[in-house]
Amino acid sequence: MKNTKKNIPIYQLHPFENHPYKVQDNEEMERLTESIMQHGILTPIIVRPLENTTDEYEIISGHRRVMASQKAGITEIPALIVSLDRDAAAIVLVDSNLHREHILPSEKAFAYKLKAEALAHQGWRTDLTSGQVVPKSDDNRTTAQIGADVGDSYKTVQRYIRLTNLIPEILQYVDEGRISFTPAVELSYLTDQEQYDLLEEMELNDCTPSLSQACRFKKMSQAHGLTPESITEIMSEEKANQREMFKVPMERIRQFVPKASAKQTEDFVLKACEHYHRYLIRQRNRDER
Repeated sequence: MKNTKKNIPIYQLHPFENHPYKVQDNEEMERLTESIMQHGILTPIIVRPLENTTDEYEIISGHRRVMASQKAGITEIPALIVSLDRDAAAIVLVDSNLHREHILPSEKAFAYKLKAEALAHQGWRTDLTSGQVVPKSDDNRTTAQIGADVGDSYKTVQRYIRLTNLIPEILQYVDEGRISFTPAVELSYLTDQEQYDLLEEMELNDCTPSLSQACRFKKMSQAHGLTPESITEIMSEEKANQREMFKVPMERIRQFVPKASAKQTEDFVLKACEHYHRYLIRQRNRDER
């Protein structure tokens, strides 16, 4: 089957199963929707025919354009139909999105995992311990690094894939920048129950583990298990770089910045404080006249 182009009704399009990238209804989506309403879809999406179906397609590239088209009220979308099996399609999907300007740690983690699994199914040996991807065949035996195209070493790829072992709630902390990448990798070795115990401690005291604490958690988990009591004891220790913090419940801020990330919310609060400070100075100057 040759690659063909045609307009496809949106109802015949299906998201790629286990799609690693998040399609968010945010400001960028609103801008894309407005662009499509004004100029149409300039670049066709890429799809593949679904097996054992008639006129049903799986999206390989273009999930955001499809969502924006739906918001714009468009019923058909131009598409390039390619003849690829699921594993080949998974590799194309991952590679076509890894160069995006903004990509979350969780997206990169599941993207690398999806590509590693696809390579393994295609007959490549994927050793996630060493990070090497090597063809089974002895002929023209080569070593491929999954992240080579984006400048990540095989060790970095391995560590990103480890993040897929985190429970969703802790992985969200990583996406929001509240837990750094290296401590998150160490926490990925904890069991699910240990992670939920840690999550309860973090939410109760609005705190996150340092790299040193995360390493200790991993060591204790692998040695004899990690109890809620030991988590509380370690988390209650003062960190070397611990500073005085002023805490405000997030629900009191969300009404002003409902869709912002943790970093964006922090920036908003600081700018609001600066604005109010300037207002107080102007008021004082008026009173002194």
